[in-house]
Amino acid sequence: MFVDKATITVCGGRGGNGCCSFRREKFIPRGGPDGGDGGAGGNVVLQATTSEQSLVDLMYNRHYAAPNGPNGKGKDLHGRKADDIVIRIPVGTVVTDVETREQLCDLSADGMEFVVAHGGRGGRGNARFATSTHQAPRFCEPGEEGEQRKIFLELKTIADVGLVGYPNAGKSTLLRAISAARPKVAPYPFTTLHPVVGIVEFPDYGRLMVADIPGLIDGAHANVGLGHEFLKHIERTSVLAYVLDMAGVDGREPWADYRHLQQELELYMKGLSQRPAVIVANKMDLPESAEKLELLREELACEPVEIIPVAAAAGELDGLLERLRERVERAQRPPFDF
Repeated sequence: MFVDKATITVCGGRGGNGCCSFRREKFIPRGGPDGGDGGAGGNVVLQATTSEQSLVDLMYNRHYAAPNGPNGKGKDLHGRKADDIVIRIPVGTVVTDVETREQLCDLSADGMEFVVAHGGRGGRGNARFATSTHQAPRFCEPGEEGEQRKIFLELKTIADVGLVGYPNAGKSTLLRAISAARPKVAPYPFTTLHPVVGIVEFPDYGRLMVADIPGLIDGAHANVGLGHEFLKHIERTSVLAYVLDMAGVDGREPWADYRHLQQELELYMKGLSQRPAVIVANKMDLPESAEKLELLREELACEPVEIIPVAAAAGELDGLLERLRERVERAQRPPFDF
């Protein structure tokens, strides 16, 4: 099951109470205060990891509470800090406070951590309050309550290349052909209902992350069909690959599909359609595709977009991976590369 949204409640541990105690030993009648401090409560920590691909675990456990700090004891024994609890979530998760609507963090890299709920401070023992004028304090501090908040987590897939296209354009077939990912493939629309990420490995140990984004339809920017459930996963991709059905199996023309796809992306987020892109002209193994490929090239002759003809079902990729890698490296290169 793929889950990209979850709401959970997190609570830091309560700090331990300070201790009110006096030293009592033989031949030491006035040993003075020796109450130790309470330990701090544990924190709730969010940790991004590539080993998680979904927020499904947070659906079954919606409450996370860190342990409380232990109380202080006599003989100046201080409570230790309680252990933190770590919630592992996928890379690319955005965390928002439900009450204030404030974005708390964006865990966009493997290993990033964020303390989402701090534990309470431990109370001070009576030994902390001893002074030259008040040598026998008979009071101590209680521990503070830990921070508690309700947070909303939303996963936005991070990938180098995002496959964009209409249903049945062959995006899942293409991902199966270039990586070890095995998304479902079937001859009906909306076979893919959630993003699937595949890893493309090169002989020189280079890697490329390619995301198969569920197919969109006209009006997706207004949340029609899969709508925002699909579009939000494109925001972080470095390069867009428009996968077009060159055979027009569903009665649409490939150049019209390209225009509509660009329009939907631009209406969803300004500037998204201007991101570096290539056109993957798929299904070139069908007889009617050759003529439409020439018409597509004529239609887009004035635009600086590369058209790469492939036949994903037959495994004919025509150097697609090398060209995608080149475009990704160019897109991720710093603006001033000396």
